[in-house]
Order: sequence, then structure tokens, then C-alpha cells
Amino acid sequence: MEPARLASTLGDLDLHLLGEGTHLRAYEKLGAHPRVVDGTAGVSFAVWAPNAISVGVVGDFNGWDGRAHPLHPAGPNGFWEIFVPGLVPGMLYKFEIHGPDGSLLPLKADPYAFRCERAPGTASIVHGLPGYAWGDGAWMDLRRGTKAHAAPLSIYELHLGSWRRRPDGAFMSYREIAADLAPYASWLGFTHVQLLPIMEHPYDPSWGYQPLGLFAPTSRFGGPEDFKAFVDTLHQAGLGVLLDWVPAHFPEDAHGLAAFDGTHLYEHADPRQGRHMDWGTLIYNYGRAEVQNYLISNALFWLDQFHVDGLRVDAVAAMLYLDYSREAGQWIPNRDGGRENLEAVAFLRRLNEVVYAQFPDTFTVAEESTAWPGVSRPTDQGGLGFGFKWDMGWMHDTLRYLGQGMMARPHHHDDITFSMLYHDAENYVLPLSHDEVVHEKRSLLDRMPGEPWERLANLRLLYAWLYAHGGKKLLFMGGEFAQGREWNHDTALDWGLLDRPENKGIHDLVRDLNGLYRRHPALHEGDCQVGGFSWIDCGDRFNSVLTLLRRAADPGDFVAIAFNFTARPRHGYRIGVPAPGAYAELLNTDSAHYGGRNLGNTGRVETEAIPAHGFPQSLNLTLPPLAALFLQPEPPSPAPRH
Repeated sequence: MEPARLASTLGDLDLHLLGEGTHLRAYEKLGAHPRVVDGTAGVSFAVWAPNAISVGVVGDFNGWDGRAHPLHPAGPNGFWEIFVPGLVPGMLYKFEIHGPDGSLLPLKADPYAFRCERAPGTASIVHGLPGYAWGDGAWMDLRRGTKAHAAPLSIYELHLGSWRRRPDGAFMSYREIAADLAPYASWLGFTHVQLLPIMEHPYDPSWGYQPLGLFAPTSRFGGPEDFKAFVDTLHQAGLGVLLDWVPAHFPEDAHGLAAFDGTHLYEHADPRQGRHMDWGTLIYNYGRAEVQNYLISNALFWLDQFHVDGLRVDAVAAMLYLDYSREAGQWIPNRDGGRENLEAVAFLRRLNEVVYAQFPDTFTVAEESTAWPGVSRPTDQGGLGFGFKWDMGWMHDTLRYLGQGMMARPHHHDDITFSMLYHDAENYVLPLSHDEVVHEKRSLLDRMPGEPWERLANLRLLYAWLYAHGGKKLLFMGGEFAQGREWNHDTALDWGLLDRPENKGIHDLVRDLNGLYRRHPALHEGDCQVGGFSWIDCGDRFNSVLTLLRRAADPGDFVAIAFNFTARPRHGYRIGVPAPGAYAELLNTDSAHYGGRNLGNTGRVETEAIPAHGFPQSLNLTLPPLAALFLQPEPPSPAPRH
């Protein structure tokens, strides 16, 4: 092997941008990059370790001895680099770093590695950014012409390791999962799938929420090209791909970012700022330019290299508040004496500004569980700049209400209506996510009260409420066929349940709700607009009935929806509607096809000239027990020809 030499990949402009934290493609310069220098093939290594006395690259190629290949300082801001001839993709490597006091640190994985060793191994793997023959041109063209807020957005959330498994219980590969997932999610009518974090992580039970290899798709299911093929396959099936992204914290494993160069480089030194007490993880120092650069370039990496359609940002509330889950004396106020993490606020705003500037046809989603104002408002209007925000309040209120026995629901009526007092404050996604079916919360089906038929009917009501309410939709895997047990990340879903008629009925209902939502502009165009939702009557708490309207951008295009949250049918129930004529029953959750009792209005009902709810005409309906009806005016018949 030829001796290593300095063949710089970090030019003056790179060093300037890296130093000020504005290098949007830092991953093209830092990390390990196979290249040819003066006709010699090898690998360039570059890393940020400003307080290190020395840095060496180690691996099987040099007996894991950092003295063999020392890196050289590059520029004034603590970057180091080297070119090692003869190295090829697939080789294992780490960095050997001596801290400022001369002590030898545990060997460190590369923060910018594109591929990592399968756990329990912790080495980085040399892997460049080779081209990929994408076949998703039609999807990317469609994406460029889509306005996300007015378009249908129905998300199927899943964990790759437990959606399906091979017969022997082993993980399926990215390509195997895609081959099954693409037709399945497409048949169900979802517009997007959202993956729990797939960035490399050392601990399976973290579900990916404690990542260390932010630039590496987890090796559990294959390599980077396999994950590109996964995204490509879903795009070609008409499905977008969203990734869960975790900039709120990272684990303190010795081979990771913690005390990376012998100092608190990526994290704060003071545990009152730098440690999440609940999770035992470390908090990024968002005020440091190089740390911002690391995170923002990582967000762009997934959008750029993997054609990902959006990022759901995890645990935003934990980033925004200095006192998040802390008692008095366990946190440090900001410079104004407040509890807001001003550096995190600035980071999130810049993140969203850069993402939307670089990839305007993608979007970001905040998991933010407080009343922080303007999470999904533009930064020039004082907001954080996210495209959407999870409506955790809707989720909690809805599940609390539907968890009540039917006799108790009149006393909890405000739980189901409260969300409409603030629905236009943000661009909301309504999440029935993985968090609601773990840690002894029980499955969605098991949280429903009553006899077996009532529990299934209540679950159908829950899904109808999800699709009727203003806001985009999200459902975690297994919910679509009423899995009866909690989610377990160690086993596949109970796919055999689809052989049961009652579970197949729920499955078909989810498909039909997705189809209804996508076909009818009234159910999606106004998801994030004032006027997209209005009550017909939200005050009938005695009968536990709600009636409402969903409207398209054209106010004459609307759907009327009625909910009966009791086990008693309501005959002769009158609701006012905006237009006279015949109304088609678009969907009835009590249909026998879904496992119901087939009570309803024979598919069609005519208005009567009887005023109700402020309208000059009304419908006289039969409301099935524990069911929802979706109704829309039929188009007028064409005039006869003479």
C-alpha cells in the first residue's frame, strides 16, 4: 500500500462555509470518500475535531493503529483530512483521537459515514455516493406540481423491522419490504408511508429514536443502494416516503458523538442543558455553527440523495423548552431569563428555511405537543416554518372520549368537539401513531369500550372521525386491520387476522375512507383552511350526535357527515343542509361489508322543505348505532332532449 498523503478535498471555500455553518452539502466533503488522486485510487477522510491533539484513521488496513495514518489539520476551525491510497469501498474504519489532555479516547465512528457495521459492531464502512438509476421521474414531476396543504395526505406509519418478517423470524431486506409494501399501501389508498427512524442506531428497542449514524440507512435491512431502491419502488407505485428525523438528542455510546474530541463538542457540557433526564441521552448544542451544519446538511442529504418527500421532526417540544421534563434548579434560563431554548428556535427556523429553499416540493412535519404558537407558520410571519404540525390534542381528546362507555359520553361531549376551537391555528396532521399502541396503552381496538360488536363499531367510528375532521391523516401499521394486541417491535404484525371477517371489514373500511378522502375535494382541499370545516350541530350532547360539513375551495362542493356515538339507532333524525335535492350516502360505517348491521338510508335521501340548523331545507335520517354517514348532493339530472 502506498503511503498516505495530503490531497486536500477541503478547499478554502469549503473551510469557510463549514466554519460559519452554512455548507449545505457538508456530506460531500466530510467523512470517507473514494476518489482518484493523480491516477491513484484510494479514500479521502475528513473530520471535525477542533480540540484534538491528533487524529488518525484506523481499520483492518493498518492493524487499527492510528500512528500509521495520521490526519493533517485543514484550516483554522479544527478540521482534519488525509488521502489513503489503495483503500476501497467496504473497508471498516474509525477515528483514533487524542484529546486535548493527550488521553486516547475510545475509537470513534465517523459522524458522516454513509454505511455502518451491523450492531453489535460499531465501525463505519467506506462507502461513497455512487449514482443510482432512478425510475421515479413521473413521481418527481407529479410532486413538483402538488400543493401539499390542499392535496390529500394520508400517511401509513410503519416500523420496518416489525411490519413483516421472513418465515424464520429474520428481518426482511429493504427491497423485499418494498416489493410487498408498495402494492399493499397503494391498494389501501394511502398517499404516503412514514418510516420510524431508519438512520443507523445501536439499540433495537429504541425503534431508531436514538440514532448515531445520521447519514447511514440502518444496515439491518441492507445498504444505501437498497434503501434507494425501496424509495424508488414506492414512488413508482404512487406513494410518497416520509422519514422520522431525530435532531432532539443522541445516545452517549462511547463510539458516537459524545465527547467526540475529548470535549463536549456536539453536546452542551452542563447536564442542565446537555442531557435529557428521561431518556438518558445528550442534547445537541444548537448554538454552535458546526453542529447546525451537521444537522441541516443531514436533513438535505435524505432529500437529495434518497429522493425522500418529507421529514417528520421528532420531539420538537423537547427542543423548544429549556425546562422540558425538568424540575426547578435542573435547567438554565435563556439570556432573557425565560424557558425558551432560543438557539433551538433559531435552528428550527433555519432548518425549515433551507429545506423549503432547496427542496420546495417536499415538506416538514413537527411532532410538537404544546401550544407553542406558529409552529407551521412561515418564519417571516414569526413562525417556526414547518409545513405541518401533529395535533396531539385532537388525538388525546378523541381517544379519551371514545374510551368512555356510551352512557358516559354525554358528560364528555366537549372532548370530541374541543379541537374545532383551534383547528385553523396550525396546518395539522391527525396522528394515530405508534405511540398510542405501546407501553401498556393497548391497541386501538382494545381501547374501545363495550361488547365485541360495539368495540369494532367504535373503532370504525374512530376512523370515520379521523377522515371527517379537518387535517391530514396518519395511521400506524396494524390499525388498518384492527390488530388486537399492542405493537411489539420484536415480532411481525398478526397478518392472519385478515382471514377473519370482522378484521377484513375494518381493512376494507380504511381503504374506502382513503378512497373517499382522495376522490372528494371537499374532504381534503380545506384541511388547512378556514371554511374547510363547519358544524351543522355540535351541541346535541344528550343524544351524543355530531353533524358537520366539509367544504372544498368551491363552497358549493361539500359533504355532510353525521356521527352517532351511542349504541342506539336514531330514527327520524333531522339535519339542515345547504342545498335542496337528493343526497347520496357515500359511505355508511354500519354497512355489513365493514362488519356492521346494515342500518341506514338505502343509499339515498331527499331533502324536505323543513328549516333546520339555519338552512331552509333538511334531511330526515336514520342514524345507525355507533356509526357515521357521509352524504353528498347528487348532481342534477341532465335536461331531456326534445
